[in-house]
Amino acid sequence: MTNDTFRAFGLAPTILSALDRAGMTTPTPIQAQAIAPQMEGRDILGIAQTGTGKTAAFALPILHQILEMQGRPSPKTTRALVLAPTRELAVQIEEAFRKFSDGARLSTALVLGGVSRNSQIRRMARGVDVLVATPGRLTDLVGEGHIRLDETRFAVLDEADRMLDMGFVREVKKIHAALHPRRQSALFSATMPDDVAGLAEGFLRDPVRVSVAPQGETAGTITQSVEVMAHAEKRFRLAELVGSSDVSRVIVFARTKRGADRVAENLGKDGVPAEAIHGNKAQNARQRALDAFRSGRVKVLVATDIAARGIDVPGISHVVNYELPDEAESYVHRIGRTGRNGQDGVAITLCSPDEGDKLRAVEKLTRQRLAPEGFQPAPSTTARKGRGGKPNTARRAQQDGALSAKAPRAPGGGKPASARRRPRRSGGRSGAAA
Repeated sequence: MTNDTFRAFGLAPTILSALDRAGMTTPTPIQAQAIAPQMEGRDILGIAQTGTGKTAAFALPILHQILEMQGRPSPKTTRALVLAPTRELAVQIEEAFRKFSDGARLSTALVLGGVSRNSQIRRMARGVDVLVATPGRLTDLVGEGHIRLDETRFAVLDEADRMLDMGFVREVKKIHAALHPRRQSALFSATMPDDVAGLAEGFLRDPVRVSVAPQGETAGTITQSVEVMAHAEKRFRLAELVGSSDVSRVIVFARTKRGADRVAENLGKDGVPAEAIHGNKAQNARQRALDAFRSGRVKVLVATDIAARGIDVPGISHVVNYELPDEAESYVHRIGRTGRNGQDGVAITLCSPDEGDKLRAVEKLTRQRLAPEGFQPAPSTTARKGRGGKPNTARRAQQDGALSAKAPRAPGGGKPASARRRPRRSGGRSGAAA
């Protein structure tokens, strides 16, 4: 029997009805490979690029098995726990669980930072079927006795590589130690560096490994291009790009929080309303920005890499890298916000000569030639450190300052002076592997 429909897995009728209402009939490759072993009680180690349907791959078997359980959760406990690295991803996962269980009498809860603890404590007081949480707030509430994990029978660590990048390894290990010893676990990650492999070894028992794409591979539905220009020219080119009629909804990625605010501010001055989202903003402000973007009230969302994973908004036609990320893996996640679910997308990178080393790192990871012919990067002063190569403090401060500088404007307050010089561009789908 082939798993070419969700019915082939033997999922509960309630779940199948919810999937039909959501228009989901054919499993993606990661779902086709991961759901069946979990239905049999096996642990899963899943490697898949962003936008491949990982949430349903672990949510559907968990929901099916919870529906077969008797009684209700005990006070302060949860039957299933999903850990996510960012608040936005946690919100999105919890929404998916509710969508897939529509019509079933199952309870869900969110535990994350940036919002009231009291409402989360009240929500957990009676116990829930599914808890989706970020590690920091969950560790706090477990330590204070507001949440118990000793009855948790299903555990998922989503975006494990990002979890470790954000420094959550201590919290993850504390949470892992508090879980029921006989549980079913899943770990999903887009990349599998040594530190994630070590975490998986302790988190999983004899897991089934499923991998649907090589690490660093980008979706074939995304047309990628790089445009080379001086940093001062980026402001005008960005306003030109996002103001185009063929751009319906676009995420613009900046490297720093201050930079994201400045890019959004400058877009507004150039006649393109935009919202910014980053870690310094309160959760309510971040959610309002996302809601405005999702509803279409604004078509431009400017973000740091906090939005590189977990932002699944339908109809994102373009992603623009205003600056390349410090870690090459983030490029793959950034552009994965478009070209999702089989739709076409466009990813454009605005690259200044001093970002040449970052562009080369992206090309090495993705095994694609992206730089335009004849591109000559400026001599790099970046001190590489660790996976992906993070710049030293002095270099970071210099780049922050460059991003914050306002582009000069033409006389009379018109377009920025950079309009007088046209950047060199490289268009079309990315070339063959380097």
